Amino acid sequence: MSSLYTRSKEFTRNRKSQSDSPPSSPSPIAKTLRHERLSRLESAGTSPTTSDSYSDRAAGRSSAYTRRENRLASLSSRAEEESNRDYKKLYESALSENQKLKSKLQDAQMELADIKSKLEKAAQQKQEKTSDRSSMLEMEKREKRALERRLSEMEEDMKVLTELKSDNQRLKDENGALIRVISKLSK
Repeated sequence: MSSLYTRSKEFTRNRKSQSDSPPSSPSPIAKTLRHERLSRLESAGTSPTTSDSYSDRAAGRSSAYTRRENRLASLSSRAEEESNRDYKKLYESALSENQKLKSKLQDAQMELADIKSKLEKAAQQKQEKTSDRSSMLEMEKREKRALERRLSEMEEDMKVLTELKSDNQRLKDENGALIRVISKLSK
């Protein structure tokens, strides 16, 4: 019973090692296990015909294993080539898409820089306009103040003028009265 258990354990190890190792060359452990199996099969047989049939079966199995390994190797190499081709195609498509995206990004960055410069110019113009407006408002306020001063001065001058006119008229009236008085006295 224990020999069967160890044999099945070794067989699973052999299967694992076969799937892990490259399929083109069997590992040394697999070779020794095959040799042990063949020797057990040969020693287990009692008649020479039985042992020959066992050895033929074992040789047939080993050749079947090698044929299977060769087929698996060719299939895996084909699959690797196909997957490499697929990866190459995927890489090339990703690379071309990256280039497209980079060009779009550069275009967007250029457009963004252009828009930023336009916004800055507009802000400067607005600031200049507001500063111009504020300076214009200040100038207008100054002119308005100056005009108001002139107006008030003119109003004062008008008052003085009217006073002077009234004084002048009064003096004319007095002058006329004096002339009449002098003329009456001189007669």
